[in-house]
Amino acid sequence: MTRYLLRQCILLFFTLLALTLFTFCLSYWFTGEAMTNSSGLLPEHPDYADTFAARAFDRGVVAQYIAYVQHLFQGDWGRSLLDGAPVFEQLKVRFGASFEVIFLVLLLAWIPGVSLGVLAALKPGKASDQLILGCSIAGYSIPVFWLAQLAILVIAVHLGLTPIAGQINPLYEIPALTGSILVDITLARPDNLSGAYLSALQHMILPILVLAVMPMMLLIRLTRNSMLDVLAKNYIVASYAKGMSTRRVLWSHAIPNAMQQVIRQLGSLMSLLIANTLIVEVIFSWPGIGSWLVRSIFERDYPVIQGGLLIIGMLILVSHVLLNLFHAWRYPQVRKDLYASS
Repeated sequence: MTRYLLRQCILLFFTLLALTLFTFCLSYWFTGEAMTNSSGLLPEHPDYADTFAARAFDRGVVAQYIAYVQHLFQGDWGRSLLDGAPVFEQLKVRFGASFEVIFLVLLLAWIPGVSLGVLAALKPGKASDQLILGCSIAGYSIPVFWLAQLAILVIAVHLGLTPIAGQINPLYEIPALTGSILVDITLARPDNLSGAYLSALQHMILPILVLAVMPMMLLIRLTRNSMLDVLAKNYIVASYAKGMSTRRVLWSHAIPNAMQQVIRQLGSLMSLLIANTLIVEVIFSWPGIGSWLVRSIFERDYPVIQGGLLIIGMLILVSHVLLNLFHAWRYPQVRKDLYASS
């Protein structure tokens, strides 16, 4: 496991290095002054000469890149060209809002997705299997932006069951400390605490439900296919021959082994979920990284674009590595196959 961990860490290091090099080059590819694009300060600003780009400008591009990486570690990601606010401070709050949604979506998608996939695999070709498989294909095929607008029109507008956009009713005046609205409510402790929680949960319903559809449908298909492969193995047949109950065979042998193939595909699912989250945040005016990044693209706020792309790329890469490590730790055969050991 140590060898595999070292291999994944080295791979992550060089990939992140390439990502920082890409975001650094954006300063030169954008229109305007490279130092302004990187630091967010105009030439007439009194602190312009003290920016990391300006201090390393006379020493060449390599020195500028080294200074850029050093200031990334120090939390100096430049300032927004629109309001002059530090990009890193904005990013911490935006990241908390996006992470809260992604975490809740994964919880909502995982339990029914795996359960329905197992149920479909137990009765292949039957009416329940065809119904579950048909719904999963249809749900996976629906574009998330269309589903989000349809949910707003039907559930929020016509039925009036949920709010249309935002995190919470503005009347509660919850300060954005972490970005996670549930955590911020807990820290702020307003007078009507239960009402604030209820308002926040009502605002979460539509974004989370819309985002959970595609990963849930994908998990159904992945789990069903994996379960069908596992149920056909000889050790499953031998377990039934020994007189073991179906429940024990499923929980002790079939499901744990079927999850090996499902976990292997979770990296692609995470990338898809993060991409869909950016779209849904814009539609529901959720104050996360997606809406923040899209606004910066329209306004040509280059330091924010750099920071947004960097954090999204880091999130995808780190999630892939963590899933690979968990997969290798949970299933040692993965490491043995990788290094051709018995």
